[in-house]
Amino acid sequence: MEEKTQISDEFNLRLSKLVDLQKNGKDPFSITKFEKNISAKEIKDNFETLNGSSVVLAGRITRRRIMGKAAFADILDESGVIQIYLKMDILGRENYEAFKDYDIGDIVGVNGLIFKTKKDEISVKADEITLLSKSLRPLPEKFHGLKDSDLRYRQRYLDFIANPKVKETFIKRSIIIKSIRNYLDNLGFTEIETPILNTIAGGAIARPFKTYHNALNLDLFLRIAPELYLKRLIVGGMEKVYEIGRQFRNEGMSIKHNPEFTTIELYQAYTDYFDMMEITENLIVNCNHSIGGSDIINYGNVSINFSVPFRRITMLDLVKESVGIDFSNFIGDQKRAFDSARSLGLNPDPNLGWGGILSFIFEEKAEKNLIEPMFVYDYPLENSPLTKRKKDCSELTERFELFIAGREIANAYSELNDPVDQSERFKFQMKLRERGDEEASVADEDFILALEHGLPPTGGLGIGIDRLVMLLTNSASIRDVIAFPTMKPNKR
Repeated sequence: MEEKTQISDEFNLRLSKLVDLQKNGKDPFSITKFEKNISAKEIKDNFETLNGSSVVLAGRITRRRIMGKAAFADILDESGVIQIYLKMDILGRENYEAFKDYDIGDIVGVNGLIFKTKKDEISVKADEITLLSKSLRPLPEKFHGLKDSDLRYRQRYLDFIANPKVKETFIKRSIIIKSIRNYLDNLGFTEIETPILNTIAGGAIARPFKTYHNALNLDLFLRIAPELYLKRLIVGGMEKVYEIGRQFRNEGMSIKHNPEFTTIELYQAYTDYFDMMEITENLIVNCNHSIGGSDIINYGNVSINFSVPFRRITMLDLVKESVGIDFSNFIGDQKRAFDSARSLGLNPDPNLGWGGILSFIFEEKAEKNLIEPMFVYDYPLENSPLTKRKKDCSELTERFELFIAGREIANAYSELNDPVDQSERFKFQMKLRERGDEEASVADEDFILALEHGLPPTGGLGIGIDRLVMLLTNSASIRDVIAFPTMKPNKR
């Protein structure tokens, strides 16, 4: 309560200063434009050639020290912090006194000369300073190194001001996404935008968000994946397509999950899941190099080797390697699979089949240990409703997931293009929904119609961009790489 009172008092004091400025015809909010010609970083990087030059810069006051007729202040712009030096005999008494009434957080424009102080600090000696925007609220008490994660995520602008490395993360995120686009464009892919509002939540196994369209009197879903639309484009004759965009899943939240997240999905005709492995490796390594990463990166307390090729292992072999049980000895036998899980101290859902239990054991016993990049492939049919079966085993599919640092980063298939088989898979998923599985796929008859016109053999790949950025920027939580993560409202 005392802290809120202090903030309220500070707000009122700053507001009164603004009112006084406005009464005296000096309203900072009446200024519509300020032409700066340099950044803090440019001044520091090019001091030897710019020393003594006249420059115009702008930014936020983050620190100031007034010493009678002279003062120092730090100005923060997008590129970093620069010190400015102000003297009464240069600015004039009226302007200097006006500056003394400025507050931490105010945004100013500065004209001045570049020089170096006696303490060898690159600075700008101001001959003019203009208040461009009044900060009515003080920066947080612990502005330098803001640590309150709730405040950081709710008021990301304060996080950017207080923690320069956070801003660097989002600049790197932008570079990574540009890198993905450049890589795929150079391979001849075409970027396409597909609907976010869907009549059916298809393309993945997930629980959707539901909404309503008034004019059409129609229930709609926010998409959980763009897959089924992108594959329609392959039916239509496009051979290489991709989309980078937001997906929405009405599920739990964690350091790895946010209800809205960004993915890259791509599809290429006449390829299979092994081709997708090669694209995945090269794309991720290219992203890492685009932000200056080496082949050995640090994530948390582990080092990860990004040298290609990444290790490849089937789910059957990995489960055998991890827990000593060879599921290939009883393929399709649900009872033996269930008993095997119980022998490991696990309690799988008894409604799961052989493949579902295999996946459950993998997730519980093996996944968290996959630190080095590893393709785990040949997934069970039961939880791969859009994937081609393996020719030599109808219980398995041509699917892989890439794991790094114990987390799924990518998911890819040899896409199922048999409309009869796909229709039967949808029917099985609908039975799962009838049993209460809200994440099971919904039958999409229009997609079946498209497949009946002929989908060529196709490889498909999806990568979670948020998780990839987490990995490449050494960020512990998905909230650290999403500018405005989903949070409960905070009452003011």
